[in-house]
Amino acid sequence: MRIIYLILFIIAGLLLTWLWLDWSKGRQVIHSIPSGSSQYKTENVVSGNETLPWAGNREVEELLRKYDTPVLMASYHASLPDPILWEAYNVALAADRLAGTVLKPGEIFSQNKLLGPYTKARGYRDGPMFAGNKIIPSEGGGVCKIASVLYNVAILANLEIIERYPHSLTVPYVPPGQDATVAYGTYDFRFRNNTTSPLVIWADTYGDTLYIAFYGREKPPRVTWHHEILGKTESWTEYKYNPSLPPGTEKVIFPGQDGITVRSWVTIEQPNGKIIRKDLGISRYQASPCLVERGPLIKK
Repeated sequence: MRIIYLILFIIAGLLLTWLWLDWSKGRQVIHSIPSGSSQYKTENVVSGNETLPWAGNREVEELLRKYDTPVLMASYHASLPDPILWEAYNVALAADRLAGTVLKPGEIFSQNKLLGPYTKARGYRDGPMFAGNKIIPSEGGGVCKIASVLYNVAILANLEIIERYPHSLTVPYVPPGQDATVAYGTYDFRFRNNTTSPLVIWADTYGDTLYIAFYGREKPPRVTWHHEILGKTESWTEYKYNPSLPPGTEKVIFPGQDGITVRSWVTIEQPNGKIIRKDLGISRYQASPCLVERGPLIKK
């Protein structure tokens, strides 16, 4: 029986590795950077005039009436291509726990405090996590998508950011400079409700898309993201011998990606027309290697 269990364990490990590599090939892209340009800007992808997926939801309407927060301050959505393992499950679980959160004026929101720890004991499952320039399975993997979308909504709502960290690699669901990572006990995402009224948060997932919105009593000024690429680090290629490949052939296992350093800021347009600039710091993303397997040499 031990031999059978060992064989099944090895097969499961090989299957997981194959799925992981296949997923990684599709995930390693840099999001929305115009080619040939050192600067770019992005704006809210869900405008205040656009109907959110939970429009007409009685629970949401009652919550907004209870706290007298009828104004959609800001919203953002992000789609995750080809989620693997339990990534989508973790995001949906965290979104469900986030929905209905109410912050008093001056109160600080902490994702780790509200949603963590991201363990199986708390209902989370294995999903992807960055470790340097590699991607590994980890309990709660995927909840950084919550942090990234929250970061964008908080910025667009003109709230005070207390704590935010970029990923070690770029992510495919928000532009470089607009992501946020969390790791319980190490990295948190925190912001302050610096308005004079309660702030209601609602979140939900539809398919592989996460939506988050903030509601209050006053519409914030218009906020626009700006980014400047300060530098790039080219990816490199690493080769590994695979005797099972046909002679003279190569197979790309992991495409790799360039590293990038980005300076980010926002411009805030006040009702009187005055433009204020708010610097958001520099985000540095590592390069990762392109991994290629090579078959035996062709014998002459």
